[in-house]
Amino acid sequence: MRVSTAQFYFQNSQQLTSKQSSVNEQVNYLSNGKRVLTAKDDAVAYGTLAGYKDELASIEKYKRNITQAENRNSLQDTSFGNAENLMQELKRIFTQANNGTLSSADLTSLAEQAKNSQSQLLDIANTKDETGGYIFAGFQNHKEPFALQLDNTVIYQGDSGVRELQIAKNVSVATSQAGDVAFSNIPNEIGDFSANYINNLSGFSVNNATITDPSSYDTATNPPDYKFAFSLPNDLTVTDGNGTVVVPTATYVAGQTIAFNGIEVQLSGNPLPGDEVDISPEQNINIFNTIKRAIDWMASGSTPSNPLQHEVDYAEILSQLDQGLNHMTTRRSEAGIRLQLIESQENNHLDAELSLAAGQSNIEDLDFAKAVANFEQSKVALQAAQQSFVQVKDLSLFNYI
Repeated sequence: MRVSTAQFYFQNSQQLTSKQSSVNEQVNYLSNGKRVLTAKDDAVAYGTLAGYKDELASIEKYKRNITQAENRNSLQDTSFGNAENLMQELKRIFTQANNGTLSSADLTSLAEQAKNSQSQLLDIANTKDETGGYIFAGFQNHKEPFALQLDNTVIYQGDSGVRELQIAKNVSVATSQAGDVAFSNIPNEIGDFSANYINNLSGFSVNNATITDPSSYDTATNPPDYKFAFSLPNDLTVTDGNGTVVVPTATYVAGQTIAFNGIEVQLSGNPLPGDEVDISPEQNINIFNTIKRAIDWMASGSTPSNPLQHEVDYAEILSQLDQGLNHMTTRRSEAGIRLQLIESQENNHLDAELSLAAGQSNIEDLDFAKAVANFEQSKVALQAAQQSFVQVKDLSLFNYI
């Protein structure tokens, strides 16, 4: 077989290139500390590694969501904790105000303290998160949710939306609480209706007014408001909003249950002839309206026009303040439950991340002792090829002539 000079150089060049490539490959393994860098290194292992990397990337995304969800629920927890403190302070002020020895000036001073607490609660209801969004505005987080009106009432301008973040493949957690649920929908302490006393000579009160049979509650035929009117000797007549009699005139017995149109009503006290009260549907009461009632009650001074009604109003307002405090505690508990879920899921991710990282390491991590041996072997092979080429390229028949 004839071997030309060109062929000789071509073959040796290819061999040297191959040996150099092998050395470079070993250097690449050593510098990266990995034994599988591309699919050609180990096709099966490379495919498995892709699955590990996808799972780890998903966990990293969920961990970022967890951090955000934890921050926002922690902010809610703190906000409701502050709201609880304010409600307790309002109860203390209002209880202090029910003292017959206080002057009108004293009561005015207490009313001003209550106004300060109301302002602080309004600030809490308009709390912003780290992005500048309102946490109690529903989906309208760019708009201030609660606004104080000229008559000192507070209106809600947000919606009922609840924002969520996904913290696991099948787990999402709420990161907000709608302001109407948090501050407006406080359960009415007397049930499903509120009382408006037209005349109260005896100091009687509506103890409970509840819809007990929704299927019989017909507001089309018998619309509210429902008027309870007492006449001589102890007769009670109940009419609806159209003036239609729904409970015919009959003798009222103290403590009895008055049932009509799917509604049951209980009164406390002994009404006198001429006493009259209207009840209108109101299942939930805005916490700010309750505070306003408390402020107005104190601002009325030490000599109210109707002392008996004044005491009835006091009992109702105090009970509703209790409802407000309990509601703040419930909302705070909900934020705490979410934080527990977030913490649990975070621990799950940490465990999964550790397991996945271990599996990934077992597949792709380099055995350095073996890699160094392979590198030395490749280096020796390259050096041998280089030296052989140098010695052979100078050979010629003329050396023997």
